[in-house]
Amino acid sequence: MGIPLRLTEVAADGESALGESRDGRHVERLDLRLVGPQPLGGWVLAFLGAARSVLTAAEAAQVADALEAVAAVQRGEGIDHLFADLIDREPELPDHLKDASA
Repeated sequence: MGIPLRLTEVAADGESALGESRDGRHVERLDLRLVGPQPLGGWVLAFLGAARSVLTAAEAAQVADALEAVAAVQRGEGIDHLFADLIDREPELPDHLKDASA
């Protein structure tokens, strides 16, 4: 399972970096060759020691919240606070499916 990491150190050659989770509990040395050189402070989705994709800060927060939701469910806790943007709203179909449902 990929986790979002913020780059706290980037090697001069741009091929590796040190990434840290938003809560600071997870720090990992990452291979950046799949995503190319990245700026210090940027976010990546990491899996098995490699950055697999570049994320915006908002995307990183959404992934981190989803991972926290999985852990909360395993502990028997509620998760609504992690999905506040989805609570009390009607689901919307993507544009490419709207015509198909008519």
